[in-house]
Parts: sequence; structure tokens; C-alpha cells
Amino acid sequence: MWVNPEEVLLANALWITERANPYFILQRRKGHGGDGGSGGLAGLLVGTLDVVLDSSARVAPYRILYQAPDSMIYWTIACGCSRKEITEHWEWLEQNLLQTLSIFENENDINTFVRGKIQGIIAEYNKINGIKEDDDTEKFKEAIVKFHKLFGMPEEEKLVNYYSCSYWKGKVPRQGWMYLSINHLCFYSFLMGREAKLVIRWVDIIQLEKNATLLLPNVIKVSTRSSQHFFSVFLNINETFKLMEQLANIAMRQLLDNEGFEQDRSLPRLKKKSPKKVSALKRDLDARAKSERYRALFRLPKNEKLDGHTDCTLWTPFNKMHILGQMFVSTNYICFTSKEELLCSLIIPLREVTIVEKADSSSVLPSPLSISTKNRMTFLFANLKDRDFLVQRISDFLQQTTLKIYSEKEISGSYNSSDDEVYSRTSSIISSSPQRSLSSEADGERQFNLNGNSIPTVTQALMTMYRRRSPEEFNPKLAKEFLKEQAWKIHFAEYGQGVCMYRTEKTRDLVLKGIPESMRGELWLLLSGAINEMATHAGYYEDLVEKSMGKYNLATEEIERDLHRSLPEHPAFQNEMGIAALRRVLTAYAFRNPNIGYCQAMNIVTSVLLLYAKEEEAFWLLVALCERMLPDYYNTRVVGALVDQGVFEELARDYVPQLYDCMQDLGVISTISLSWFLTLFLSVMPFESAVVVVDCFFCEGIKVIFQLALAVLDANVDKLLNCKDDGEAMTVLGRYLDSVTNKDSTLPPIPHLHSLLSDDVGPHPEVDIFRLIRTSYEKFGSIRADLIEQMRFKQRLKVIQTLEDTTKRNVVRTIVTETSFTIDELEELYALFKAEHLTSCYWGGTSNAIDRHDPSLPYLEQYRIDFEQFKGMFALLFPWGCGTHSDVLAARLFRLLDENGDSLINFREFVSGLSAACHGDLTEKLKLLYKMHVLPDPSSDQEEPDSAFEATQYFFEDITPECTHVVGVDSKNKHGSDEGFVSVSVKTEKGKKNSQDNRNYLRMWSQENKSKAKNAKDLPKLNQGQFIELCKTMYNMFSEDPNEQDLYHATAAVTSLLLEIGEVGKLFSVQPIKEAESSSKSIQNSGLQKKDNQLYHIEHRDPFQGGFLADDEENICGDGTQMEDIKLEDSSPRDNGAGSSMLISDDDTKDDSSMSSYSVLSAGSHEEEKLHCEDIGEDTVLVRSNNPASLPGSTSIDRDWAITFEQFLASLLTESALVRYFDKPVCMMARITNAKNIRMMGKPITSASDYEISAMSG
Repeated sequence: MWVNPEEVLLANALWITERANPYFILQRRKGHGGDGGSGGLAGLLVGTLDVVLDSSARVAPYRILYQAPDSMIYWTIACGCSRKEITEHWEWLEQNLLQTLSIFENENDINTFVRGKIQGIIAEYNKINGIKEDDDTEKFKEAIVKFHKLFGMPEEEKLVNYYSCSYWKGKVPRQGWMYLSINHLCFYSFLMGREAKLVIRWVDIIQLEKNATLLLPNVIKVSTRSSQHFFSVFLNINETFKLMEQLANIAMRQLLDNEGFEQDRSLPRLKKKSPKKVSALKRDLDARAKSERYRALFRLPKNEKLDGHTDCTLWTPFNKMHILGQMFVSTNYICFTSKEELLCSLIIPLREVTIVEKADSSSVLPSPLSISTKNRMTFLFANLKDRDFLVQRISDFLQQTTLKIYSEKEISGSYNSSDDEVYSRTSSIISSSPQRSLSSEADGERQFNLNGNSIPTVTQALMTMYRRRSPEEFNPKLAKEFLKEQAWKIHFAEYGQGVCMYRTEKTRDLVLKGIPESMRGELWLLLSGAINEMATHAGYYEDLVEKSMGKYNLATEEIERDLHRSLPEHPAFQNEMGIAALRRVLTAYAFRNPNIGYCQAMNIVTSVLLLYAKEEEAFWLLVALCERMLPDYYNTRVVGALVDQGVFEELARDYVPQLYDCMQDLGVISTISLSWFLTLFLSVMPFESAVVVVDCFFCEGIKVIFQLALAVLDANVDKLLNCKDDGEAMTVLGRYLDSVTNKDSTLPPIPHLHSLLSDDVGPHPEVDIFRLIRTSYEKFGSIRADLIEQMRFKQRLKVIQTLEDTTKRNVVRTIVTETSFTIDELEELYALFKAEHLTSCYWGGTSNAIDRHDPSLPYLEQYRIDFEQFKGMFALLFPWGCGTHSDVLAARLFRLLDENGDSLINFREFVSGLSAACHGDLTEKLKLLYKMHVLPDPSSDQEEPDSAFEATQYFFEDITPECTHVVGVDSKNKHGSDEGFVSVSVKTEKGKKNSQDNRNYLRMWSQENKSKAKNAKDLPKLNQGQFIELCKTMYNMFSEDPNEQDLYHATAAVTSLLLEIGEVGKLFSVQPIKEAESSSKSIQNSGLQKKDNQLYHIEHRDPFQGGFLADDEENICGDGTQMEDIKLEDSSPRDNGAGSSMLISDDDTKDDSSMSSYSVLSAGSHEEEKLHCEDIGEDTVLVRSNNPASLPGSTSIDRDWAITFEQFLASLLTESALVRYFDKPVCMMARITNAKNIRMMGKPITSASDYEISAMSG
């Protein structure tokens, strides 16, 4: 390929010149492509050097250099993998450039011309081929080419980065290169003539660890289900390991919810001639990781992207200091956090900003920047390194934000406020954006009716409606509550209030002491970051409620079932108002996020949110909880809670080691952690105490829950160590949690479920909730959020892979009794089937991946594949998947297995077909082959999924071979029913039967797999067109068999015999046909005559290749025109040398009767209209002898001819060669292993472990 001219220092070092002229030199790398093979010792040394030093010559062993006359400087202008490729470039240069260059006199002009010409060629090539200029450096592009070449990966597989390292093969390290792509970890080494390759999919990794040993200080251990791999000697092990973690996380996300990886195209472009070998994908992943940390730190919405950060100082008026820290700027926010933890943090939404200005610099305050907000707060930043650039970025984002606000106003029609107007209400502590009015008047106006009955949307917290307090009532608890409120008001006066308040350690301390009842909901919104999403999505909740009202699905059914179980002891949920509000919030969220829908425990958490927040606020708090603060907790498999359960076990081992072994033996940790974590202690602790835990959770995040859980265990160590079983341990912990009280609560006591069910043992001494929280911070406060995230990653791999293994075992256990496969074979097949589905997700497929994976379905039906994927698996696994006819056969089998007609097949359907083809007895295999051909061919111009006309032509009672004579169409159903199917009814000897589309028969056949005693007489008859297709299939099936000749002869004999049987069968078909005339719709049957309105013409076209067409409906004339003769010639492949007499070469088939039955199928037809069989390529097509140009679709087939399955089976049993072929056992594991290796490496290899190629000779 042509490359951008690049200067070369030593032109002849390790290169051999093969051609040269005054301007250009063609060179070959030593040890590559020479006549001496590998080039002896020099070749081995150079090859090893190329790998170790990451030389581009490993990929392109040929190159062309440009050298100006009288100059010592060389430029690479082209490189090539093969001599042919580089020779084409050389000849182009000689023909197009050599003469032109001789005209120039100045050396600089020649240089400029050549370089410009080469760059022009590259640009033109990119334009023609639609290649967009990307940000990848030339060095990295070489690595991409090498990666695809070495591992046989398709272009869709994107390389992220590559690192030099050693791979430990046994006790020997192999120095080479690790390639990390989106879906694979690969390693390649070539040392002294021996190469080693390793390919591992990220979705197969169950553990990823960074270890340190005495001998090797830095080792990365990669574990899969079948093996362990060790890598060491990294230049930058931390960067490598972080990237590996990130890619493994993406793979786990794909397994969890079927999300593929989408590259972010909005990243800023890399500067030209960047020396770093970094890819655009690597920068994308780095940016994602930084954005994730940024969002977690400041509780920002999920789609917020970090633009950049810089060191600076912030003037804090509350302590009159300049605090050192970092400023973060993103699309919608400016944030600050101090270097010293908890000293100060700040979140300024750009929707709140009014002025950004550069203040005058001074020696005390260099490069200051002032930002003012709508609630009249001003923030002063200083010591900014690149202040002008920063101000420009903030101005750009501000402009975008302003435009967004105005567009939202236009949509909602709210022009009632100016930009600098500030809204407030008596008890509000939230500075709101202009598009949301929180005035008391607005509160009254927003009590609108959504659900068509008298229940309005709740516009205030339920607790305010049910607080039982008389005006004159005053007691010490209320006094303490009043003091708490005053403390918060003083705090707001000093540190500011609303989103833009200074958040300090004092803020956290106030939260830990308990938030006042009246401020709880609004502070929850503020601390969780839910206020930001609510402010930027005005009207979203109302729209969602309107859309979800009256809609029903599985989630809404579960919600209805749990509504009355949500805090039933609280008066707010003992009437329809509270229940209706809970229903609306849960249903709206289920429609917002169908991946989660609804999960038990969401009802308990949401009911508490509704007590303290308005309905819309409760919805956004639930969004923050489910999507950011408790990720994956509430999906169908509660993966997030299981992950945190694993984290809790690790923390328990580290912090309460004396209890860990005991708890493991009792199995208590797994039981307690799920109930504690999923409901944030709300279901196990008295209500007034549990809400204090929720206060701390919204402030500090999940670490509070871990700390509290450890504190509870620590407080009960002695009792738990004496427990005999898990029931006793649970009782101890339950009684302890029941005794946790909140003495400051002003709420009336609410009886708790645990206390109601407790035994007669004396009550546990009371435990103060505030003291318990304080103890948890004192003993376990060292647990950091970043440590929890690291532990979560490790556990996520384990949990998701365990769930996948459980799913696989469930599938295998369900299906093992239905098939002849062993458990091991089924497990391998399931892994391969799922891998095929996942591969299509990231390498593209013909159907939407999300449509093919539905976690709500039973295990057997979760993963489904379309025809393109099935076609590939058919060729690799099915014993009949060979020859030119393989795709056609795959299409037939796919239609047979697709029971519900959705063009997708699930694992059970796939295995049923494979089991019959591989492990079925002779009859089962032949029955499967027969069924595949008795299906009608799909019409090329068919608009509807299936046609009942097609079905009835083929799926009719056995007594009626002439299927076209028994089509009765009900006039009122002529245009089809609602599902696009036409009703056809026929009466036969066996009684009345409603004939529908293919699906009924497919279901009938699937039942047959379960009941082997099904009578073969129930199978439809095979007409002549279908029989021809069956013959074609059998001929192609044997094309790669060692006994090919014997099988062809046997097939010829069987074919002749069956043709004769079909001819004889015509003589007995007249009487049954007459009896069939008494159907509900009269069917005229005289010869081949029919009424015009009973004809249904379908043009059958073979979508795969030109071949015999089962064209049953064409050329049926009302005037009794006779059928044309059909003459069949040999359709076997040319390479067998059998000639056209192949079909009649056996002695048994040389008699006159068999000859006549084979060559002339219809008596009394016109000789001049006889059809001859001409071979075109490998396919056989029927054409008229007097009109060679006529299309195959216009041929006529003998309508009277038909055979049954019993006749087909009996005829085939007469030939021992065919019996041996179909009785031959199939080694399934060898096929599965080969399929896995081909799928991963692009070629069959022998090792099945992680698709590894062991050291091979170079």
C-alpha cells in the first residue's frame, strides 16, 4: 500500500535491494520471502528482532524508497505484504513518474512533486473507498494491520492498544506483544523460528488480577474457565491493567444487558505528528473512565462528559482562605474539589450561571476568574494556568445551555420568567432554574388529573398530609427537631444554599446527626444529584405517566401485586391516594427503563421516597438510586446486589476476621446482605431509624451501607460465634436490628414486621441509630469509594460468569432428556450458540441483536440466531453441511426449525435439528431430510409471513396426492385474516380438517420429537418438484465423501425406483379424489380442469441458486391442457467422471420399465413440448426444448405424481451404501472444537483451550 512519505535513516540495514533506478529502490527484508526460505540464521535473528522491537517489517517485508539524486536522504513511499503487491506499485512508478521526474532541474521541486503525488494517491484511494481520515498515528495503523493479519480478525474488530510483555508458557517466558481489542485479548511471539499465539475473548474471563511475587514484581494473571495465563515485564503495568479492566467491564456489560460498544466520535482530534502510539479508541476509553469518575464524585447525570480539568484555588468566604484543588469543566457543569479530602467541594450547573468574567491579576491573586449565579452567589477561582482557553470553553458551553433552555421554553410555552429571576418558597432550600417555578401558586395549579379518575397526581410529600401534630403540642423531641432546623438554616446562611452551596465536612456531620423531617426530601434531592436531572427534564415525568397509564405488561402486573405490601403499617399507604402515587411512580420508571422494569424492593424504597418528596421528586430520586447510586441492583438478576454481597464478604474477611469463617460456614452473609442492601435497611430496621440510614446513603453513597453492615456484625460477634445454624444467626441479627431506635424522631411509633413476629424472648437492649452510625465511621471509616469500585470490578466478573454458568446448567438440565447429546456436548453447543449471538453483536448481523436477546424469556429462548448465523453454524456442525447445496439445505432446515415463524431460532430448536441429524437413527435422519423438502418454497415476492395456500398444497391428507385439486377458498377470507393467513377447509375420508399455515405442521413435528411413537403416515406426501429438490440435495451431500461413487450409484437406483413407484401411485389416486369433492366449498375435479376463481398462482424462485423448482401452481389451464413430458439428465458434479449415464449405470435400473419411468413421467404429452434437463455450471435447470430462453419458473411439473415417506424409506433401505452413510456415527466434540477454532482464528486448529496455538515451527 502507498504510505505517507517517511524519512529513513539507514536504507540498507537489514534490507536487500532487489530493483533500483535513479529515483526509486525496491527492497526486501532479510529473512523474508527469499529463495532460501527463512534465510537461515540471519532470517531467524531478523524475524525475532522485528517482533521484539515491534518492527513494521514484520507486517510489510517489502518496501519502496524514494531518493533524490545526489542526496543521502531516503523516504519510504510504499510497502507491501507480498512481492505481487509491491511489484504493481513499482511498475506504476516506472510508467507514470520516471519520465516526468527527469524534466525537473531542482532537487527540492522533485521532492515536493513526489511527496505531493503519493499523498494525492492516498487521498484519492481513501475517497473512492469511503475511508475517513482518522486520528490514529501511522505507527498505530501499522499495528492494526499486523493485528488483523496475525489473528485473522475481521475489520470490524477494533484494536485499542498493544504492549510489549512476556507470556509465561509453562516455566518459560516468551517475549512478544499483547494486543488488546474491544472483544479479545491476544498475544503473539516469534522467537528463533518458533511462534506462539493466544486469543482469549473478554467474555470468557472469570478473573483478572495484578499480582506481585518475589521473582516477578509485576504479573497480570488472566483466568478463564479452563486455564490460567500469566503476563509480565510490562513497561507500564498500571496503564495496561486499567485498560484490561475497562475492556473486561465492557464485555460483562454486554453479557448482562446485550449492550454493544459504540465508539464516541465527538472526541477532539489529535494533533498531527503526535509521537504517542495511542489510538482514537484508547483515548475514547480513557475519556470514558475519567468521565465516570467525575460523575461519581459529583453525582451528575449519566450522560455528562468531562471536557477537561485544571489545578486552581478557590476563595472560600466561610473561612477566608484560598483552597488548593481542581476545577472540572463539562458540558453542563463547573465543579471543584479540594486536594484535601472533605475540605470543600462545589457544583455549579451552567443553567444557574449568569456572569463569567476575568478579574485583574495581582501577585496575591494571579489569573483570577469570577463566576456569578442566579441566587446571587459569586465564586472566585485563581491560579488558573490557561485562563483564556478555559473562559472560551465555558462561554461555548454557556451558549449551548442558554439555547437549550430557550428551546425548552418554546416547547413548553413558559415565557413567564426572565433569566435572572430567582424563585423561592417559604421552606425551599433549592435554587431552581428558570423553567421550573416552585411558587406556592404553581403547587396548586399542578394538581392535574392524569388517570381519568378522581385521584390527582400528588404535589406534596405524603408525610405532610399524615403528620399527626396539634398546633399547641410541644415536647423535647420537637425542641430538638427545631434546633436541627435552625442548625441547617445557619449552615445555609454561612455556606450558601441550593445546588451551588459549598459542601464541606460540616455538611456531612449535619447529615449524620439526622436531617430534619421538613427538609429531608429536598436535601435528598440535593445530595443525590437528582435535582439536576429534574431541572433539565421539565415535564418529562408527566409525559411518562400519561404514556404509561392503561398499559399492561409483566412489570405492571408485579407492581400491582406488591402495592399493598409497601409500608402497609404507615397510614399514608392505607388509602388510595398513597397507593395510586406509588403505582404511578413505579409504572413510569418501568416504562422509562424496560431493562430494569420492576424489581421487588423497589416498592419499599419508593414508598419511603414518596413520604418525604413530591411525586415527581420521588421519581427522580428513584432514577438516581437505580441508575447511578445502586447500579444493576434492581435488574432481573439483582446483579449489583450480588456483586456488593461479594464485596461485603471481602470486607468482612478484612475487618472482622474472627467472624468471617463462622459466617461462611453458616452461610449467613449471602442471606443478610441481599435484604439489607436492596432495601437500604428499610425492611429490617424500624422505620424512623432506617430513614436516618437513607439520609447518610444519599450523602455518602454505598460506603455507608457497608460500614453499617460491618458495625452490626461487629456488635454481635460473641453471639454469632455461638450460633449453631443460620436460623439462629438470623434471629440474633434480626432482634438486634429491631432494637435500633431513633430517640429524636417526632413521628408516632410504627410497629415493625420483625418485632411483630419475634418470639417470647426478652427484648434486646435499645441501640441508638446515631451512635451506631458514629461507631461505623470510627471503626470502618477507612473504607473508600475507589476501593469499593475496585472490589466491585473483581466481583462483577465472578458474579456474571457464575450467572452465565448457572444459566447454561439450567438449559442443559432442561434439554438433556430431549436429545441424544451428552451433557458435555450440550454445554459446549450452548457456549458456541451464545458466542455466535455475541459475535454478531460486535461484528454485525442481519437482524437487531436486541431483538434476538430477551432476558425475560425462559433460559432456552433467551438467545436466538437469525438465518445468516445459522448458515455458518450449519456448515460447521451439521454432517450434511458440505457441497454447493449447503446454503439451500441450511435455508430449508432453518424454515423447518423456526416453529413460530419469526425468522429466529432458539437453542432448543437448534439442538432438536442437530440431534436428529447427528445422533438420530436411520429413520430419524431420513425423516428430517424428508421434512426439510416437504415444506413449500418461499415465494420471492411474498409480502406476508406465510400463505395458507402454500400450506394446503403440501400439507394435505395422505389420501390426496393431487394437492392442487383440493384448494377451497372461502370467499370472505379471500384477502386473508388479521394475521395474514387464508382459511382453507377440505373434507377427506378421515373427516374434516382445518388446514393452516406452516406453523401448525412445524408444531406437529416438534411434538413428534418428544414422542417417538408418532406414526410416519401423518407426514405429508412429497410431490414431484419437492422430490427433484431432494434428489439434488442427496447428490450434493455426497460430494466430499470418500465413498462418493458408490453413493451416487445407490442414489441413482433409489431415484429410479421412487420415480416408478410415483408413476404406479397415480393409478390409485382417482377414487380418493372423488371422495374429497364433498368439501364445504365445491371443488371441480375433471382431469386437470378448475374454475378460474379457484386458481392461485405462486411463482417459486430458488433464492440461493438456479435449480429444480417445485413449481406446483403454474400452467394449470382451465381447458384441460395436458402436462408436458419431462426428461431428467444427470445432475451430479462433473469431477466424478461418471457422465450422463450415471443414474442408469446399475444393472437393476437398466430394464425398459425403469428407463421409461425415469425419462418420461407423463404419458400422452406432446413430444415437441418435452422438457429437457440442461446442466448449467453445477446446477440443473428445466427448460423447454422448443424455447431454450424460457425461465425455470415457467416449467410444469406432473401434478399427479407423489410419494410417501414410507416409500422413500423403504426404497433407500434397499441400498447398503446409503444405509451405511446415514447410519455413520458423528463425532460431535471434534466438530464443536473445530467450529470454535474456526470461529476465532479463521482456520481449523487442533487445540480447544482458549483457542490457543501452541508453539509451532515458524
